[in-house]
Amino acid sequence: MRGLGTPTLTIEGQGRLGGTSQTIIPDRIEAGAYALAAVQGGSLVLRGVREAQLGALAPLLTKMGATLEDSAGGLRVRGTNSRPRALSIATDAWPGFPTDLQAPLMAVLVLADGASEIRETVFENRFMHVPELMRMGAAIDLAGDTARIRGVAALKGAPVMATDLRASMGLVLAGLRAEGRTTIHRIYHLDRGFAHLEQKLAACGARIQRLAA
Repeated sequence: MRGLGTPTLTIEGQGRLGGTSQTIIPDRIEAGAYALAAVQGGSLVLRGVREAQLGALAPLLTKMGATLEDSAGGLRVRGTNSRPRALSIATDAWPGFPTDLQAPLMAVLVLADGASEIRETVFENRFMHVPELMRMGAAIDLAGDTARIRGVAALKGAPVMATDLRASMGLVLAGLRAEGRTTIHRIYHLDRGFAHLEQKLAACGARIQRLAA
């Protein structure tokens, strides 16, 4: 095989293949969502994750006030003791900021100190979570492919509707920081990308429960 690290791989076939062992790298979207959960306070260790695997998210976490530290056990993310700092980003194909982390990032920026801006350049109609965040008290203005976010001091729990996988995780992150109870409907979206979500967050101290259908 030739071309590792370039846009083109050249593979020469062989007569026989042998067995091997391979460690699968973490899912960067799932890891990034949990890293964003830590930004607003506390400390999480993402087992098996390295800072480099977060790609374009890693420097944004630092800009918002978090600290990242690779260790033998994984990546430790320490949140800020104050409100996250505002920032402006645009989604893009790899190695740019992934559109799949747009909603979770917005759930953090709605509580940031200052005004933020997110431009969605990958998918149309991917701001369906905005009205749900606004039910919780977020201040967001939409103009075409751009969301302008004015950080508020607090969110309030509310019944909200999940519209897709990534939007669902954004609502979970917002609910973790909101005052009072947040009920998220149509959570079957979450099960497509976040295994054992309740157990993982509960282990971090979250008060979260899956309600019977």
